[in-house]
Amino acid sequence: MGGTVHQRSVVRVGASLIVASLALTACGSRSGNDSGGDSGGSTKTAKIGVIAPLSGDLSALGLGIQHSVELAVKQANDSNAIPGWKLEVDAKDDEAKTEPGKNAATALASDKDVIGVVGTLNTSVSQQVQPVLAPKNIVQVSPANTGPGLTQGAKWQTDPKRPYPTYFRTCTTDAVQGPFAARYLYETAKITKVATIHDKKAYGQGLVGTFTEEFKKLGGQVVTAQTINPDDSNYQAVISAVKPSNPQAVYYGGEYPNAGPLSQQMKAAGLNVPLMGGDGIFDPKYITLAGKTSDGDLATSVGAPVDSLESAKKFVADYNAQKYKEPYAAYGGYSYDAANAIIEALKVSLKDAKDVESARQATVDAMSKVSFDGVTGKVAFDQYGDTTSKVLTVYKVGGGKWATVETKDFESK
Repeated sequence: MGGTVHQRSVVRVGASLIVASLALTACGSRSGNDSGGDSGGSTKTAKIGVIAPLSGDLSALGLGIQHSVELAVKQANDSNAIPGWKLEVDAKDDEAKTEPGKNAATALASDKDVIGVVGTLNTSVSQQVQPVLAPKNIVQVSPANTGPGLTQGAKWQTDPKRPYPTYFRTCTTDAVQGPFAARYLYETAKITKVATIHDKKAYGQGLVGTFTEEFKKLGGQVVTAQTINPDDSNYQAVISAVKPSNPQAVYYGGEYPNAGPLSQQMKAAGLNVPLMGGDGIFDPKYITLAGKTSDGDLATSVGAPVDSLESAKKFVADYNAQKYKEPYAAYGGYSYDAANAIIEALKVSLKDAKDVESARQATVDAMSKVSFDGVTGKVAFDQYGDTTSKVLTVYKVGGGKWATVETKDFESK
């Protein structure tokens, strides 16, 4: 899908490279007669920041985000995508926590060369980052935030209003992901009784909320709704609370550092039903933590599996060729698309710009018109800054690996 388009654009870029290099040699030979000053041929720098967990439990995901952005920027520089400008990546560690996230945003926002930011991984961290970047008109594109409120405000279900015009995302949201999981369990797996557990964070709570609403609407029953604390490691209390209600599955809102051990302890305590979660548990680390009894556990994740997409073959090959220490993980494709969305906007906003700061607002304006065939599919944004793509996939653990069960375009009913 879109493979041929890509080939053509590469040829075009190649041609423009030759033209550009001819142009450069031409001005290079003239600059000798210059009175020493700037010859107009000097390259200006614009930075794309990354805010993601580069250390700690979720670093597997965060480093995949960072490297995918680095790849997009390297390719843009190599092809001279924005004549007269060189792009740089400035990656900051948010440790998947709100305070470090806010500090990272503050550091990037005070740098006059920062034109855009790819991040964050966690919805709760983005809630702290958005209000720091927005006043400086720095565009933010998240490859992984699925909380609907980030684009449509606290009352997103009844009265959607966009809180920050600077914020966009390339992944679909929990307004779609929760119901998608509910439909799979009820309609495909024929499960009618579910227990829910979440970790009280914005992501987990939101996911369980949208799941519950759809599951009940379909005719399913939520037999008990429980919570854990994100810093818990022993889940006996919550398992004891869930077990007597005899659910056929447990739907969990949160991420793999808690979900893996919860699944393992659940099965050990005789609650032998599948645990299902969202994209926050879709990682090989989940299976490592959940152990041998995780076979049959389920996850949804945004988009189609990257390695199955024709449009992603080049990305996967290019990423592997760079020999990054860490894999692109769950959000690599979305991060690469997020960086390229910013780069597409920069082709417009930086074309005649004197400096980065004066081009920031034009970058935000250009983002809403961005449209191209990305690694994860069509990349374009609606009036809220949400991706127009609503594709999701259900994965199941089998033999110690995640396997694809089904990929579907979510239709609103």
